[in-house]
Amino acid sequence: MKVKDLMTPNPTVVRPDDTASQAATLMKQHDCGAIPVVSEAGMLVGILTDRDIVVRVVAAGKDPKVTPVSAAMSADPVTLSPDSNADEAEKVMADRQVRRLPVVDDGHLVGILVTAQLARRGNAKDVGETIKGISEPMSGRGSRARG
Repeated sequence: MKVKDLMTPNPTVVRPDDTASQAATLMKQHDCGAIPVVSEAGMLVGILTDRDIVVRVVAAGKDPKVTPVSAAMSADPVTLSPDSNADEAEKVMADRQVRRLPVVDDGHLVGILVTAQLARRGNAKDVGETIKGISEPMSGRGSRARG
């Protein structure tokens, strides 16, 4: 099965100059924990998670109403092509310990894939192992990758 068959197409996005507060409001409205950050041309430039807002903005004493997304996002996130297969997506998520993967075609954001969508393939045991791999701290590799 291909990533394009599982992903959410045309996900909610923010721009780098939107505020962290605007992004948080969108996350609440769309019940999501991460939002891709795209340029005016639709090119993926980063990803912003709810944890990014808490740690890089709120806990750092910055005002979320004026702090731009670009100050809190993770630039150059791990991505997949829409034609990647779901097994590859699971491996990338486990290896990089991320729960969400932007899907890009020639640099343009076309969708987002989350672990729950992989469960739709029907192999709950494999997905369970992937989620376990994502959630466990990486031994001997320093800090965990976020996602």
